Amino acid sequence: MSVLDIIGTILGFLYLWLEFRTSPWMWVVGCVMPAIYIVVLYQAGIYADCGMEVYYFLAGLYGLVIWLRGKTEQGGQVEISHTPREMYTRLSLVFVILFIAIAAFLHECTDSRVPYVDAFTTSLSVIAMWMLSRKYIEQWWVWLVVDAVSSGLYIYKGVYGRSLLYAVYTAMAIYGYYTWRRTMRLSAVIETTN
Repeated sequence: MSVLDIIGTILGFLYLWLEFRTSPWMWVVGCVMPAIYIVVLYQAGIYADCGMEVYYFLAGLYGLVIWLRGKTEQGGQVEISHTPREMYTRLSLVFVILFIAIAAFLHECTDSRVPYVDAFTTSLSVIAMWMLSRKYIEQWWVWLVVDAVSSGLYIYKGVYGRSLLYAVYTAMAIYGYYTWRRTMRLSAVIETTN
């Protein structure tokens, strides 16, 4: 484990704790951690995930703006909610297009030995991160899949600190879902009593 891997792992646990609390500070940590992991993952030859860290940095900025503004495009507060049904088809299409494009790029243009797994986790992470920025509760289930597969990938590639982090993320995705669900139900009760 490199020093950067250890620092990134610590920041990852902090990020998760802040995400449970739906704290906007999560997005600040979510901008620092990717900068560290760009270096770690590039050195490990996990190129799509390395590129994903650039996306995480930009998504962190986007999420911070959305959460601090506290408004949706319709003018309402961004609250924890279910993913609208019509979004599932769109999100699935985006996933398939991203997966095919990333896998083809990795297979043809890099020396990646894990192009399909790398493309899978990267494509699904794009979807999950966007869902998180919108506070869709189902983002936790998407992260559960990403985290479990990623943990195995990082063990295979020898990035052990990040593998540990993602193993914990896998278990905590379930906890996160139920934490957010409790918060969502409490908000609904408060709203009906006002």
